[in-house]
Amino acid sequence: MASTVEKKEGNGAHPALDPDSDVLDQPGHELAQFGAGCFWGVELAFQRVEGVVKTEVGYSQGHVPDPNYKLVCSGSTNHVEVVRVQFDPQVCPYPNLLSLFWSRHDPTTANRQGGDVGAQYRSGIYYYNETQARLAQQSKEAKQVELGDKKIVTEILPAKRFYRAEEYHQQYLEKGGGQGVKQSAEKGCNDPIRCSG
Repeated sequence: MASTVEKKEGNGAHPALDPDSDVLDQPGHELAQFGAGCFWGVELAFQRVEGVVKTEVGYSQGHVPDPNYKLVCSGSTNHVEVVRVQFDPQVCPYPNLLSLFWSRHDPTTANRQGGDVGAQYRSGIYYYNETQARLAQQSKEAKQVELGDKKIVTEILPAKRFYRAEEYHQQYLEKGGGQGVKQSAEKGCNDPIRCSG
């Protein structure tokens, strides 16, 4: 079932720095934001999770209102490419999303994932409430123990205003990506994710 998100306007002088105050129309659902490199592959991974009811890719954590892809890639806005996930915590508890987040990228590389380099590709968990903040910190500490001496650089911060990316970025790999080869977003799908521009 599709659901909509209503935007509340902030009052700050820097609206991009306002908290993400979108209101869900589905009682009991929550939002989560993750930055883990290029948002295309990360979004497809979250689309496949049972209990995730909607994904959107966009930009957050920067200081410029209404950024576009070209501006974000210029490095002048400090935005992160994020996936915003709407989920039903009764079906998909937040720790499940955190586990997927850690598995999808290298949290020890600052401002890069593979060949993608820039602050927009940094690792981040952007929380909507104190429970998410606590669980995110606990998961980071557990991942650090697992990684040993390789220091995690993932930031854990309150979710800031979410700016939805251009439509062609939405569900990009499911729609075929740059090669025109559609990839399954079916719940539970374990097919390898091939990220191509």
